[in-house]
Amino acid sequence: MNPTSHLAHSERGPLDKHEIAALVAHDIPRGAYVNLGIGRPTLVADHLPADSGVVLHTENGMLNMGPAAKDGEIDPDLTNAGKIPVTELPGAAYFHHADSFAMMRGGHLDVCVLGAFQVSAEGDLANWHTGAPDAIPAVGGAMDLAVGAKKVFVMMTLFTKTGAPKLVPRCTYPLTGLACVDRVYTDVAVFDITPRGVTVSRTFGITHEELAEQLQVPLLFARA
Repeated sequence: MNPTSHLAHSERGPLDKHEIAALVAHDIPRGAYVNLGIGRPTLVADHLPADSGVVLHTENGMLNMGPAAKDGEIDPDLTNAGKIPVTELPGAAYFHHADSFAMMRGGHLDVCVLGAFQVSAEGDLANWHTGAPDAIPAVGGAMDLAVGAKKVFVMMTLFTKTGAPKLVPRCTYPLTGLACVDRVYTDVAVFDITPRGVTVSRTFGITHEELAEQLQVPLLFARA
């Protein structure tokens, strides 16, 4: 599947979760070793071209994972870290959980794609706990990925269900990692976290002025 095929109407925005996943897939370098976090990031696997050469790594111990399994392909013993049935590509390998974490912590992954509750203007990441009394904290391997991967991409909606921004001057939720996020993909814009500040590289169905009004983070805008 062409990873940009879902973006034909992106100028109207906002993007849905599949369009965001296609956008992320399009930006992953050919031949990269990549981990996809639990939740929406797993959708990226379904939008990678067959000839991309991208090798997907799963926290539970697999290399060269393929797209999600469909009816007739499901093997209950073959899942990603989120327990979603997946397929395997030629050359797939399996290994111990400890070896998987050694790959994550040892700097062997080129990119990881994670979800987030908040990302700060400095690239701090909060994605394991909201602090709510009924919330179930679950950091998993996110902290290892956040500091171990060479590039950290975040995939999230820009606003909560109540309209609060998730790209913030400073995270108010417990942190997963400090200054670790390189790029944030959302339903209305893509942000690069740089030493100069937060740069908006693409927008979907929102103007620069509207975006700046709704966020408390100073924004820079990339030239077309």
